[in-house]
Amino acid sequence: MDKISIVFFGTPDIGLPSLKHFYNSNKFEVLAVVTQPDKPSGRGNKLIPSPIKSFALEKNIPIFQPKSIRKEPDIINALRSLKPDFFVTFAFGQILSQEVLDIPKYETINLHVSLLPKYRGANPIQRAIMNGDKLTGICTMITELGLDCGDICMKEPITITPNMNCVELFDICATHSPILLEQTLIGIKNGTLTPEKQSEYGICFADKLKKEECLIDWSKSAIEIHNLVRGVYNCPGAFFKYKDKIIKVMETEPIDEEISGNNGDFVRISKLGIDVKTGDGLLRLKKVKPEGKSAMNARDWANGLK
Repeated sequence: MDKISIVFFGTPDIGLPSLKHFYNSNKFEVLAVVTQPDKPSGRGNKLIPSPIKSFALEKNIPIFQPKSIRKEPDIINALRSLKPDFFVTFAFGQILSQEVLDIPKYETINLHVSLLPKYRGANPIQRAIMNGDKLTGICTMITELGLDCGDICMKEPITITPNMNCVELFDICATHSPILLEQTLIGIKNGTLTPEKQSEYGICFADKLKKEECLIDWSKSAIEIHNLVRGVYNCPGAFFKYKDKIIKVMETEPIDEEISGNNGDFVRISKLGIDVKTGDGLLRLKKVKPEGKSAMNARDWANGLK
């Protein structure tokens, strides 16, 4: 069988296992990658390439970095000249125009980290955990002009365990994605896979996270706050303020116990952590990251306050 030629569109780490899989496979040829422009980072605002670009540089894969691919005809023409079988998009970060979608011989296939039509949009992994879902998944779809509304090719469910955080779920989705993408491309090329229209029922959106959403509201239940901590772990992180300092909460445990006092009170400090009163039950803070410091056990932070 002739190799399937692709152009890979992606930017963050989550797409890297899939790009590596295609590069190392004897079934595929990676003609080029398209990724976001380098972004400034750190104190010196040094320009840092995306993980996708770094891998492409290492393997001498041609790289395109449009600021907005819809507005850059030179890049569009260059991609057209490659005559790819497929475009593969995975957390690329830009919306493609119909002119771009029309370039591949077959289709533009997107890997989305939810079971569509649930959680269309920017932050499906975080929203699923924040909402306390016990099941999510990954799916491949035909990319259309609307927001994650294209026909579904394949799905794979993934269980969300009670203490799983978003970074752990990112890693699971990244690990499971390469094979699902491979099966999708081969199935479409061979005509053995027929995409299906998305259901009109169960549509909901995973809007981009805002910093204010990550501020802990102690009037909510311990379970809700626990889900917030897991859902936004390190990206950007749930937090509260103590003496005008931001304290990020890294790890928690809901405690089914009621104690009198005000929501947000530290009601008990032990070797297990700091128990905080919430609107329903106690939340045990097990690991925190005080402003300007490294992550530490919550008890050690509490001891330092004394």
